[in-house]
Amino acid sequence: MNPAEIAERYGTPVYVYDLEEIRRAHADLRRGLPDESVLYYSLKANPHPMVVAELIDLGCRAEVSSPGEIRAALGAGADPSDLLLTGPGKTEQVVALALDHGLTRFSVDSPRDLARVDSLAADRDLAVDCLLRVNADAPVPGVGLAMTGVSSQFGADASWVTREPGRFRGVTGLHLYMGTNLVSEDALLRQFEVGIGLAERLGDLLGDVTEVDLGGGFGAPFGRAGARPQLPGLAARLAGLLDDRLPGWRRAAPQGWRRAAPQVAFESGRYLVAESGTLVSRVVDVKESKGEVFVVLDTGINHLGGMAGLRRIPRILPDVEPVDGDAEPRESVLAGPLCTPLDVFGRGSELPCLEPGELVAIPNVGAYGLTASLIAFLSFDPPAEVVVDGEEVVSASRLAVGHAPVEEREPVKV
Repeated sequence: MNPAEIAERYGTPVYVYDLEEIRRAHADLRRGLPDESVLYYSLKANPHPMVVAELIDLGCRAEVSSPGEIRAALGAGADPSDLLLTGPGKTEQVVALALDHGLTRFSVDSPRDLARVDSLAADRDLAVDCLLRVNADAPVPGVGLAMTGVSSQFGADASWVTREPGRFRGVTGLHLYMGTNLVSEDALLRQFEVGIGLAERLGDLLGDVTEVDLGGGFGAPFGRAGARPQLPGLAARLAGLLDDRLPGWRRAAPQGWRRAAPQVAFESGRYLVAESGTLVSRVVDVKESKGEVFVVLDTGINHLGGMAGLRRIPRILPDVEPVDGDAEPRESVLAGPLCTPLDVFGRGSELPCLEPGELVAIPNVGAYGLTASLIAFLSFDPPAEVVVDGEEVVSASRLAVGHAPVEEREPVKV
């Protein structure tokens, strides 16, 4: 992939996603997981149809949390029975849409959520699998952005499930997501150990648990140079832990069943796609103001890192490398084109000495890039998104942001 040629053909800013890199990341992660386990791709990381289709073809199932992600996964060729719909605020309309599209697998967060799914499925004479998302009673040590062990809209507290297991009867699995962006095998194993312990304890209370989704949290660099961590010892350590605590997980599935007892699953978004993405931008201006040098790009927080302020991703000062040649460093402020003083990535940092018109590349933005940003703010056109497979361009497209009429509908039942 030649960034200069891409910029010449499609303009800037432009996101470039490399399918070869996705295949390498998938192979790396599969080597880090037990062979018998299932892997879900979390579309929230990057719902681009070509990215999703590649991962579906590689054998991933799809974890989705909105109507748009459902459509993206199905459009990419996913089997609807393999999709897992998650999220703490699934409305009647979203559940109905999922069922009508053939989805039968849901992560539920409360007795009301479980009852809603069961009721709408019964109306359609459908059998569904509901995984109960569980919030552990204590945080997992060493987790940065905790997804469990704290008060949360996600899941049912483990103590609640233990105290009133009857309210959760009918669930067929457990969904245990502890943290995110963990880069060491030890940190990953600590969170999986907590999840496996919960599955062992709650499985006895809830009855026939046929799937245990242990989540993910597999880390990767974001907007900075570097490589995703390798996990050469994780699979064996995980398999040993599962053998000790959930011994049925390796058993062959009974005839006519697709799952082992229980099927063990993992999820990943950023690890699978982060390194596939590069944002190519052009320097619009370089100027001094009150002793500081400002480098102004044609891309900003509307295209990268907008969710950093919500702590979904860390606030970043991205690595910015000239596309052609090297440049001496200079203390600079990296800014975008938006009409707000908030459109600044960082101050007082060493950046290459850049000139107006130069092309720059920001690496490792295939996850939580464009669709985790403030695309509609100030109504700039979204950047082009170009998918390459090695040196070949296989797709070029642009998201559309605008208004369309909506139809009136029946009042929502609560």
